[in-house]
Amino acid sequence: MISDFIALIFPNVCASCGKSLFKNERSICTYCSYYLPKTNFHFDSNNPVAKIFWGRVPIHSAAAFYGFNKGGKVQQIIHQLKYKGHKQIGITIGKWYGHELMYCDDFNTVDTVIPVPLHPKKQKKRGYNQSDYFAEGLAESMNITADLTSLYRAYESDSQTKKSRFSRWQNVETIFKLRNAENLSGKHVLLVDDVVTTGATLEACAHTLLKVPDVKVSIATIAYAGNY
Repeated sequence: MISDFIALIFPNVCASCGKSLFKNERSICTYCSYYLPKTNFHFDSNNPVAKIFWGRVPIHSAAAFYGFNKGGKVQQIIHQLKYKGHKQIGITIGKWYGHELMYCDDFNTVDTVIPVPLHPKKQKKRGYNQSDYFAEGLAESMNITADLTSLYRAYESDSQTKKSRFSRWQNVETIFKLRNAENLSGKHVLLVDDVVTTGATLEACAHTLLKVPDVKVSIATIAYAGNY
C-alpha cells in the first residue's frame, strides 16, 4: 500500500517513452526495451566500436548495446541516467547487456568490470558516476565483480564537447591512474562507459590498465554515437 501511495505522488514512468511502468518493469517499459535499437556488436569482432580502437590500443573486444541517435529514445535514456539521478536505469541496462555478453565468446571470460571514473570534484557535483551503475548491473548478471576503485581520475580534464579527436586524446592522455594494480594482474577486465563517440577517454583508460602484467581489456558501453 505504501509503494502504491508513493507511486501516486511520484509516478514510476519509463525513462524512454514516459508512460507508466507496470509493477514488474524497471526503468524502461517492455515495449521500449524490445524496440530500442540494439546493435548486436558483441557478435561481430569487426564491429564499428572495435574499429575505433584499431591501431590505437590493443584491446581484446569492444561493443555497445544500443545505437545512439540525436533526439532518439536512447539519448533520452542516457540523459535521464546521467543528469536526472535515475541510477536504476544503469543497473537495469547493465543486467540486460550482461545477460547477452555471458553467452558471447569474446566476453564470457571477463573477470571484473571497471567503469570509466569521474574526477572527484565532478562526481561530488553530480552526486554519482553513472557508469558505476552500468558496471554494477553488468557484474550482477555476469556473476563477476565490479571494481569501482582501482582505476581513478587523477586530474580534472576540460570538457570534451566540440574538441577534435586529437584534442580529446591529448586532453585525457595522462589523467588516469591505478591503485592496487597487482589485484588486476592476469585478469580479463571489462572497461565500461555510458556512450562511446571518439573513444579517446576509453583509450586512455585502456592504456593505463594495460600497464598491468598479463591483463586483458575489453570495452562495453551502453550506446555508440555513430553510424552503423
